[in-house]
Parts: sequence; structure tokens; C-alpha cells
Amino acid sequence: MPRAGLCSRWGGRVLPLLLAYIFYLLLGATIFQLLEKQAESQSRDRFQFEKLRFLENYTCLDQQAVEQFVQVIMEAWVKGVNPKGNSTNPSNWDFGSSFFFAGTVVTTIGYGNLAPSTEAGQVFCVFYALVGIPLNVVFLNHLGTGLRAHLTMLERWEDQPRRSQLLQTLGLALFLALGTLLILILPPMIFSHVEGWSFSEGFYFAFITLSTIGFGDYVVGTDPSKHYLSVYRSLAAIWILLGLAWLALILPLGPLLLHRRSQLWLLGRGLGFKEGGAPETDGLPRPQKTPISA
Repeated sequence: MPRAGLCSRWGGRVLPLLLAYIFYLLLGATIFQLLEKQAESQSRDRFQFEKLRFLENYTCLDQQAVEQFVQVIMEAWVKGVNPKGNSTNPSNWDFGSSFFFAGTVVTTIGYGNLAPSTEAGQVFCVFYALVGIPLNVVFLNHLGTGLRAHLTMLERWEDQPRRSQLLQTLGLALFLALGTLLILILPPMIFSHVEGWSFSEGFYFAFITLSTIGFGDYVVGTDPSKHYLSVYRSLAAIWILLGLAWLALILPLGPLLLHRRSQLWLLGRGLGFKEGGAPETDGLPRPQKTPISA
């Protein structure tokens, strides 16, 4: 019967989580449908109207010819060719763009606006990703571990004097604030200026990119009407790698910072601590130390 009890406890933990997960998906589906379905319908109606008006203005064309032309445009878009502009548009496969694409492969962002179209390129992409994705995970883990090594003193936070606790917490908060500024605030401002987006669009692109969701509705360096620096997309790829490493660092530090803040609040009110900064053993229990590990 111990096995049955173990299964019962496991089911008691997993089932509520599964139900919450399904509910969250259903809630998201409902809200997205309410927000986006009408806009999609309007866009579809506008496209059909423009196509009919085009046929009326150019009577030498028939419905089939227009549909074939639309199909050519869609195929070009899938292969990364922007139908706007002319043949002088910059290549999607120069070195900077190729470097950017390689970064989206190994980080599993996969915007979807560009993909290899040759059989050789597709086969190479498969094996490149098989090696590159684990290499990227190992690199980010080691980089995060190296950065967290400078913060190991936080593990002994409760054993340190009150002033040292305050300085460490302020230092950690400053580090998180500077990281947020350099990773999530300044880059969207630069992207917005270069691409002609609003700041909210730039911030949206930054978050969708660094979370590796990668919808592909916004991608830097793809507007044929703009002249980009040759290193622009390469710098964007480097920003992606640094941003992913920063996120790998702060995700476990977020709960730690909240825990330290609650302890400082107790210190400020004089609850649960004796003179000298040592926590009392009665009243409030001594909090468990949160290890910082990869």
C-alpha cells in the first residue's frame, strides 16, 4: 500500500497543477480570440476588397492570374524575400544576416520569417541545431554560474551584520535595475529609433525575442526601405545572447531578492531579531537559506 499512497500524493500534487495549466490555456485562448479575431476579419475583408478592386481596374487580368501572383508573393515571403521594394533590397543571407539567423537557430527563437530553402541548407540546419542548441544551453548555464559566483555571499546573508545585509540587498537591486536598463529598456529604444517602431513595439519585440517565443511579426533589419549598418543584425544577435544569459541569472535571483526584502522589513520593525542581528529561534522560525546554483 505504500506505493498506492505515493501515487495518491503524486496525483494530489499534479492534478491541481494540470487543471490550473489547462484553465490558463483556456483563459488565454478566450482573451486572444476576443482581442484578435475582429482585427483578423477586418484585414481579411480589406484584402479581398483590394483584390476585387485591382481586378476591376485591370480588366486584362483574370481571377486565376491574380491568385497565381499572390501565390508567388507568399512563396517569396516564406523564403525571406520581402515583396516590397525592388531587386536592390539587401540580401537576407549576407554574413551579418546569416550570423543573426544562426543565433536564432541555436537559441531556438526561430522567428519564422527566414528559413533555408535549399535541401543542403535544410539538412545542414538540422545537424547544426542538434549540436548548437545543447552548446547554447551549456554556454548560458556556465555564463550564469560565473556571474552568480560573484553573489555567493548572499547564501550567508543571515549570518552577516545588519548593515552588510542592507548593502548587499541594495547592491543586488542596483544590479537588477542596471541589467533591466541595459537589456530591456535601452535596446527597445534603439530598435524603435532604427526600425521606426513605437517604444511599446520595441519592448514587445525584445521580450518576445529574449523569452525565445519568436513570433516573427517584428524582426530587426528586414525593412527594404531602410539602410542598415552592416553589423546591425550581428550586434542584435550578440544582444540576444547577453540577454538570455542575464535572464538565466536573474530568474533564480528574483525570489531571493524578495526573500531578502521581507527580512529587511522584519529588521526595520524589530521583529524576530535580537541585538547584533542574530535571528531569534522562538516566534518567527529561521528562514531556510536559498542556495545559488546553476
